[in-house]
Amino acid sequence: MDVTNVTAAAEAFTCNAYLVEGDRTVLVDAGAYGSVVDVISDHTDTVDAVVVTHQHSDHVAQLDAVLDAFDAPLYAYADHPRRDGALDDGDQLFVGDEPFDVVYTPGHADDHVALLSETTLFSGDVVVHDDGAFKYGSFGRTDMPGQSRERLIESIEALLEAMGDGVEQLCAGHGGTFHGDVRDVVETALSRAKRREPKYPEG
Repeated sequence: MDVTNVTAAAEAFTCNAYLVEGDRTVLVDAGAYGSVVDVISDHTDTVDAVVVTHQHSDHVAQLDAVLDAFDAPLYAYADHPRRDGALDDGDQLFVGDEPFDVVYTPGHADDHVALLSETTLFSGDVVVHDDGAFKYGSFGRTDMPGQSRERLIESIEALLEAMGDGVEQLCAGHGGTFHGDVRDVVETALSRAKRREPKYPEG
């Protein structure tokens, strides 16, 4: 399974959008990078599906452009005018060369899902390896209206319950891709989230 961050060259704020090539070529999140269609086209002529982890603007700003360019079906948890398939906790999707379980992970966003296989976690913003707040185990912010630290903690716990010991690749919505003991990174993020301290302290 070949995973490429197709928004890596963006200079403006965007999420990481991942093109997963294999038996079923899937884009996980569309991002906000204006050249994302061109980058995808450099790798493939066909996108079999687009999956969004949640519908914050940095994850979906280029969604219409991607759907128009590749005529791909859209899968999402929450309603969307162009959604072809609804995702729910416990569903399974084939991404690249592997089956992935859908894990409902609200807290950062009410419609947030993560995708988990035996080897890889597409975590969206629920868990991040490194960002501006923490390295080696961070988590989505919960200080904006409609967000909840308590629900986020429950979501990280649900991820750990669903996760086997063989997960070795973490592809998060922000920061770098991590290869190694993903469970340890997620446990570190959970420990930090449970401290209930602001992720981005004032000042």
